[in-house]
Amino acid sequence: MAQRSFLNVLLYPRCGGTAGAILTCPLEVVKTRLQSSQLAVRPLCLPEIQLPGMSVRLINPTPPSPGVLKLLRAILEKEGKRSLFRGLGPNLAGVAPSRAIYFAAYSTAKERLNTVLVPESKKVHILAAACGGISSATLTNPIWLVKTRMQLEARVKGEMASSALQCAMHVYRTEGLRGFYRGVTASYAGVSETIIHFVIYEALKKELRNSQLSHSPSLTLPPNNSDFLALMGAAAVSKTCATCIAYPHEVVRTRLREEGSRYRSFAQTLQLVVREEGPSALYRGLLAHLIRQIPNAAIMMATYELIVHLASSAL
Repeated sequence: MAQRSFLNVLLYPRCGGTAGAILTCPLEVVKTRLQSSQLAVRPLCLPEIQLPGMSVRLINPTPPSPGVLKLLRAILEKEGKRSLFRGLGPNLAGVAPSRAIYFAAYSTAKERLNTVLVPESKKVHILAAACGGISSATLTNPIWLVKTRMQLEARVKGEMASSALQCAMHVYRTEGLRGFYRGVTASYAGVSETIIHFVIYEALKKELRNSQLSHSPSLTLPPNNSDFLALMGAAAVSKTCATCIAYPHEVVRTRLREEGSRYRSFAQTLQLVVREEGPSALYRGLLAHLIRQIPNAAIMMATYELIVHLASSAL
């Protein structure tokens, strides 16, 4: 079992994620810009008007934030194509260790919890997913903070942008080591997304397995292409549900990672965004996030299941 987990950790990060990170980097940049306070449009409060028997404060309605395509076009026109790939270096550097840490912690925790709790129960999946999410978020937060800072750094065409190393050195000089962990509390809150995703995914996978057994109860057939397509569908459905439920933590995390921001804690940021921009602001960038995440999640989980199957068959 330990050998299987080791194989998963070695093979999985190299097999999934890198190509997806490159192809979807422009969407990642657009999503981060939409989430940030740079594009926050706050309602304009006019002075109070005294009317007979009442005091009225007029508020101009908040105009809608730019859409994905509109912002994408604006970045291309003002900053050039290279700006759509800001933060790609840290993203590529972080995707493998992040997912390796996550799946190593998830698999190890699940195997151990299966020995003390009801095997493959929802409680096991929840605790294992939480363990994986917290471990990954804690160890890789500095990488994602640098990525976010780079993506938020708007430069005009031809102007040299900061490298990942320059950005990291600037964070260290101005904020110290603690600066690299800004937004980690929002990442911990985001573990709820991981938990929801895996609980739904494991439930759907169990239903698929039961359906397969009901069609061929006397045979144990090896997985085929349709099985992995079904797992991809299960991953896409579970990721969509989890993302829509837990998305506000993404907006809060981006605000906390902004340089010199007035956002200090998870609760304070959440309250400030809702009060100044309305509840809908907590879902800014959701479309870009879904377009980017759903295919990645489907490929990621199918790849993981394939590697688990191949590793198990080789033992």
